[in-house]
Amino acid sequence: MKNMLNVALPKGRLGEKVYAIFESAGFPCPSIKEQNRKLIFENEECAVRYFWVKPSDVAIYVERGAADIGVAGKDILLEYRPDVYELFDLNIGKCRMAVAAKKDFRDDPTKTLRVATKFSRIAGEYYASIGREIDIIHLNGSIEIAPILGLSDVIVDIVETGTTLKENDLEVKETIVPISARLIANKTGFKFKTEQITRIMDEMKKQCGENKQ
Repeated sequence: MKNMLNVALPKGRLGEKVYAIFESAGFPCPSIKEQNRKLIFENEECAVRYFWVKPSDVAIYVERGAADIGVAGKDILLEYRPDVYELFDLNIGKCRMAVAAKKDFRDDPTKTLRVATKFSRIAGEYYASIGREIDIIHLNGSIEIAPILGLSDVIVDIVETGTTLKENDLEVKETIVPISARLIANKTGFKFKTEQITRIMDEMKKQCGENKQ
């Protein structure tokens, strides 16, 4: 019997899409679709063990070796820089990291720009690359409200459709980087389970080809 391959899936809509790719690639686990509160699901025949975790925690489980592989957004990989292998882009969960502000906002380069964000590293590196002096205000939720209440001049956040921004009279000013879901692997796990991981990756790539635009 092969060693089980531990797979960390992000909870939520993205995770359901990701599992569908694993399933189509030939690594199903029917019990994952049952209505229950279980978090770990195994298919001994395929030698895979899936478990659901918070999307932002996937990279931690993979980096620390609790999972051999997992799927994480590029935003998480850029912000937290986990020591993992980034294997390939699944071409799903597409959005972008962007700078947004009130529609009438005009940047005054003589003043320090106040930036509210959950993504302090991404924001810091972006503004450093264009030589702009900033004051980062790290927030964990409701980023859009910061410029409305005068806490910040701009925000740096993930934008998918832009609906939330419009509803709050904000608009995208700059796109920093496109974001999508990536298959990642634990470095040690990859060494010892290269064949298993490569096989699952190759089959997933076939499924993901149709997601490319």
